Amino acid sequence: MVSPDLRGMPCSSDSAAARDAAEQALRRMMSFHGTPLADLDAAIAADPQWCLPHVMKAGFLLGLAERSLGPRADEHLAQAHALALHATLRERAHLDAVQLLAQGLWHGACRSWGELLLQQPRDALALHWAQLWDFYRGDAISLRQRPARALPDWDAADPLQPYVLGLYAFGLEENNLHALAEDVGRQALAANAQVPWAVHAVAHVMEVQGRYEEGSAWLRQHQPAATENSGFASHLWWLKALFRLEALDIAGVLRLIDNHLSGEAPRYTLQRVGAASILWRLHLLGEDVSAAGAALLERWPADDGEAGHHAFNDVHRVLALLAAAEQGRAEAWVARCAEKAMDVDDARRSNHATAREVALPLMRGLLALGRGDADGAVDSLYPLRASVPRLGGSQAQRDVIDLSVLAAAARGGRRQIGRALLNERLMAKPLTPLTRWWVDRLADDEEERA
Repeated sequence: MVSPDLRGMPCSSDSAAARDAAEQALRRMMSFHGTPLADLDAAIAADPQWCLPHVMKAGFLLGLAERSLGPRADEHLAQAHALALHATLRERAHLDAVQLLAQGLWHGACRSWGELLLQQPRDALALHWAQLWDFYRGDAISLRQRPARALPDWDAADPLQPYVLGLYAFGLEENNLHALAEDVGRQALAANAQVPWAVHAVAHVMEVQGRYEEGSAWLRQHQPAATENSGFASHLWWLKALFRLEALDIAGVLRLIDNHLSGEAPRYTLQRVGAASILWRLHLLGEDVSAAGAALLERWPADDGEAGHHAFNDVHRVLALLAAAEQGRAEAWVARCAEKAMDVDDARRSNHATAREVALPLMRGLLALGRGDADGAVDSLYPLRASVPRLGGSQAQRDVIDLSVLAAAARGGRRQIGRALLNERLMAKPLTPLTRWWVDRLADDEEERA
């Protein structure tokens, strides 16, 4: 029997309890408030013959980007396939897309969701997942275009519409449409104060524009609604640390690390990468963060099977190892990633080419910097800047590579590249204390060599 869901899309479950539980799970996924797993278990219990809750569980687990969760996702996909005979076309489309994810075919999954959204622009699940994997793939154009194509078909009375506005705001920010991004983000929050994508999008606008004090105040204003029991909390604390770093408030950054980015806080690699990035940025400024880096690595699974699973995560693991003064372990990690990147059996995976063509050269450049070969690091890292978006993540996250190039240029003989990068920053934002620190460092090194 086919029944419509809250957005009028056909649903193969005639259980109101199952549909309500799945809707609650969807809201949790889009709001990052708690996890959807218990709600999806409730949906399965209310209608054991409905395949969609199994698909949603598999997709959620795969979205955490942990290889160790793959077997659990596969189990739910197998159950979904066993129940798919009575599924709707939409439900089967979601199953097919998540199956592609499980096979590492991220581009294919996003194409499938794109086709589904042409037919069902109010499919919030497709929007949520496509946005996440566009982010992982570094597809900034789709981050903006997908929600833009869908939003005019959404009713402002739909409780999920502010979350779609939040997706759009972030896509606008990543395409450097800063004023519009901030306006759309504020619209979303005016409708619902608990839209972390919108809080996050406006914060990213402030970060890229050098509005570090305003950004700190913005996150403080939205902290209770956006971080309490939120899967987004760690990332927002990371953004707060970026603002304090831009102000050269090193003590403030260290407090944020101690209180929010260390210990039990980073449960998943998605959360650990933020801590690694901040520690590495402090390391580039000459701070000794080896103890904090070692503590982070203690909570980072050492399973070699993780190497090569996600290029973005691989690069950040190298940052953590180098920040912890573990050059030998970093070299060994990159060697394992190289083996995986050259494995012909993995060649179809979307991550494979990115790992081989972008992540590996990046990691080798970072290793050179760790060894003290500043010029070798610049020569490796600088030519890759145009390719770095393929790693995924945001502009603010990928800026750690530019900072690494800047540090290497200041330490070696490639000072003209350091000046060029500083010029880029000065054209993009006011002269912040952090940029002033790099200006002075480069000038000091030039005077020493004169």
